Amino acid sequence: MSRNLVARVATRLMETTASTVAAVNEQVLAELVEDLDIDAAFLRHNDHKVRVSKLVAFWPPRRDGSVPDWLTVAHFSSADPILSLCENGKKLTVVRPEPSEPTYARWVAGAQERWGLDAAKIPSPSAAAAPLISGGVTTGQLICMKFRRKKWRTDELNVIQTVASLLAQLQARITAEEKLRNLAEHDDLTGLHNRRALIAHLSERLAPGRPGPVPVLYLDLDRLKSINDYLGHTAGDWFIRTFAEQLRLKAGAKSLTARLGGDEFVVVPDRSMSIETAQKTGEELCTALRDRMTLGGHMITRTVSVGVAVGMPGRDTTSDVLHRADEAVLSAKRAGGNSAAVSSDDMSLQRLFRNDIELHLSGEIDNDALLLHYLPEVDLWTGAIVATEALVRWRHPTWGLLLPESFIGVAESANLGGDLGKWVMRKAIAEFSRWRSRGVGQNITLRLNVSPGQLISRGFVSSVAETIDEFGIDGGSICLEITERAVVRDIDTTRKTLEALKEVGVQIAIDDFGTGYAVLSHLKSLPVDTLKIDTSFVRDLGTSSRDLAIVRAIIGLAEAFDLQLVAEGVETPAAALTLMRHGCHRAQGYLLSRPLPGNAMESLLSSRWMPMPFLADSQALTSSTI
Repeated sequence: MSRNLVARVATRLMETTASTVAAVNEQVLAELVEDLDIDAAFLRHNDHKVRVSKLVAFWPPRRDGSVPDWLTVAHFSSADPILSLCENGKKLTVVRPEPSEPTYARWVAGAQERWGLDAAKIPSPSAAAAPLISGGVTTGQLICMKFRRKKWRTDELNVIQTVASLLAQLQARITAEEKLRNLAEHDDLTGLHNRRALIAHLSERLAPGRPGPVPVLYLDLDRLKSINDYLGHTAGDWFIRTFAEQLRLKAGAKSLTARLGGDEFVVVPDRSMSIETAQKTGEELCTALRDRMTLGGHMITRTVSVGVAVGMPGRDTTSDVLHRADEAVLSAKRAGGNSAAVSSDDMSLQRLFRNDIELHLSGEIDNDALLLHYLPEVDLWTGAIVATEALVRWRHPTWGLLLPESFIGVAESANLGGDLGKWVMRKAIAEFSRWRSRGVGQNITLRLNVSPGQLISRGFVSSVAETIDEFGIDGGSICLEITERAVVRDIDTTRKTLEALKEVGVQIAIDDFGTGYAVLSHLKSLPVDTLKIDTSFVRDLGTSSRDLAIVRAIIGLAEAFDLQLVAEGVETPAAALTLMRHGCHRAQGYLLSRPLPGNAMESLLSSRWMPMPFLADSQALTSSTI
């Protein structure tokens, strides 16, 4: 029975996420109580900063169903002896208080009050407390209690100790994931949410079926540049932090408040609003944030411009609403600032562009208007070209050469993503095959982006297999890249598709890794070969300690799961050198090469190497670059 219990607990904890950990902890305690035939079990976590032990879960529940207040938060200096023993304890401890001790009376009274046990049925209370240990630190305790039997069998104590070890591992994993999530979601200077968190929140609010309209207030501090130029960036940073604190307070705890960077902020109120109500809210916020303050010995009037827009779930995209709000705040600033402006419907250029793209794209997929460019991937230590990523371009008759950001989103919304992706795959593999037939690119990998729609579409796996077979390419030289958010959109379908693709023989990479973070809990079960660190974490490496913290965490994940790692968007020597120092050696980005037409890429591949001029300064490699 004990072995079965431990096996069940281990299996359950492997599948636990931050959203389910509370319920799972309670389930584990319930199984301990039932399988070991004990009377109660408690799980506590330590907070060594303030020297307290916090109750996390308990079983069985109280008679009245309430959460107990008895020792919910207990200070180690004045707590029950069993908690004091476990503050820094490293071994399982059994406590059997004598009837003359205060602890005995307290335990009996607690059992009577919580579960209605008769004092006569509590002849000899005792407790076994196993510490939760992570990284050499006692992070909590698993406490099991008996009121009816004095003896603890060795096999019972072994089970309690083993389950405590499993719970400690779960606690450490959830803590690490929460830390990474917090780093990925918050702005370094102000502590507000960042752009990534804002996009995720707005995407959820604008999903079909959600209540609307969804208000968006885009704020831009007036005259921050003057403060930076005259008083310096330190004063400017203080000004921004002070403003952020007031904005969080005035916007309300339930609203999402984000800093996009510089002097730009966004507030998404927690309730739906008409455009008229949103305008009034923006005007009130503008007035509430107006203030006079002393900065560097100067009296400064702080004002803000506010742009107001609303989006309809299922109709408007996140980028649409943010763009309209941004246009509105620019209108407010052009009018002199210190005011709120509402987005109008006069966005003819943007809408014309989008409508034009959607109208013409379907007819261009099989024509010569689409073409491929290729972005090389390089080993930073040697300069060897190890892979190339196929990127689609569109020669538009009116707008000129369009990059994928201009039309991929439109293609997806118009259900053309599958056709476009199929064209890119077939075109790229055909060209890759021709290169190899001429003795070029024999040892490199061809990377192909897969859209979320493609990933879950019927017949996708067979289409990949047929295309590879048609052009005589070994599957191992093809790597399909899927975004992190696409992975978790339908995790069960995605897992099955990826497993089928692995049977075909292709490699799998998670693109833009770190922006979605929800894939962390599934990473161990997905057949993935490579993680690609998102550009947003790489761009400022060498100057941003927060980005470095996230990148180092991702590098650690890749090492733990034995995955290849590629950094995207390497644009500066500092970023490249920082990546190398911390163990990421494969990269792509404008520092190395811009995307190249097929013939230029073939020529580059024939040389097999790229110059690495930034490595010439060996002192820079060993410097204190962040």
